[in-house]
Amino acid sequence: MQQTAVTTEAPTRLRLEEFFLGRTRGIGIVEDRFGRLRRRFVCDMTGRWENDLFVLDETFAYADGARDHRVWRVRPGPDGRYEGHADDVIGTATGAAVGDTLAWGYVLRLPIGGRHHNIRFDDRMYLLADGLLLNRARMFKWGIRIAEVTLAFRRLER
Repeated sequence: MQQTAVTTEAPTRLRLEEFFLGRTRGIGIVEDRFGRLRRRFVCDMTGRWENDLFVLDETFAYADGARDHRVWRVRPGPDGRYEGHADDVIGTATGAAVGDTLAWGYVLRLPIGGRHHNIRFDDRMYLLADGLLLNRARMFKWGIRIAEVTLAFRRLER
């Protein structure tokens, strides 16, 4: 059996508009605040430029059959800063990339238990070796951590 060489050295620079340009697939889980697995999902994304905005089209397919769709419009700024909007995001998402890590925060209007709730997301993205991006998102309601999402992304094509 032929073995593939694995790079252990982490890349030094993460830029959303570079990593997510083209097609990307993510596989993830949602855990509740007690660490219990609640959902599994696959996220297919397509990134493209529209003038000075980076558009990130996300489709989520959950193991329970549910689907979700979101289109981000992200404006890259100076020094690795980002601002973004999506239809179900309350206000403006903001973030900054430093080296191989990006911090991204926003409030998302999510349907939970038949009602909509404003949930604050605190995302951390880490560019790892071999072209893998790990995203950990903590979810908060009223300042209390209610869940955590772990998601691993890999580019499919340019």
